[in-house]
Amino acid sequence: MANNDIFDFNAGDCVVYPAHGVGQVEGIETQTIANMELNLYVVSFEKDRMRLKIPVTKAKTSGLRKLSSSERLDDALETLKGRSRVRRTMWSRRAQEYETKINSGDPVSIAEVLRDLKRSNDDTEQSYSERQIYQSALERLAREVAAVDNITEIKATEKLEDIMGKIKTSLASNEDLANTDISDIEEVKEAKAA
Repeated sequence: MANNDIFDFNAGDCVVYPAHGVGQVEGIETQTIANMELNLYVVSFEKDRMRLKIPVTKAKTSGLRKLSSSERLDDALETLKGRSRVRRTMWSRRAQEYETKINSGDPVSIAEVLRDLKRSNDDTEQSYSERQIYQSALERLAREVAAVDNITEIKATEKLEDIMGKIKTSLASNEDLANTDISDIEEVKEAKAA
């Protein structure tokens, strides 16, 4: 074992690798490469069915980090509530900037992408690549929120969409609207006006 290896992570720790999101450290492995012993973190990404081996000495420079603090996630969630800031540049340049923000692994940067790409429930106004980038950012942030808040990824996604104001349409709510009497709607409007 090299003397300069400092182990920041242990088996079972949840970590974030910028290009892949939340993973779990399976352990530390020693391999001999070019007659040198090298200690490697073995990180598994269950959702992607992938294992990544990162040299312990390069972990920090590669961006491997612990899960965000609650305060940092609160900053990200606050960013989601803001107004979108779409610049009038070519889509290809914006898409590249969005991908860079997502791959940075920073929850606030990922939240900025979500905020800027959020739309109403009518997804037809989004291009295919916009939907892909939006979905990628949503999954990445939801995984970290789920790991920090100890909830499922589905619950985390719902939480993020609630914050962004995306209205979930369900069959039950559509039936309720279909069965609602027009006079009931008028009463509600009158009560709000009063």
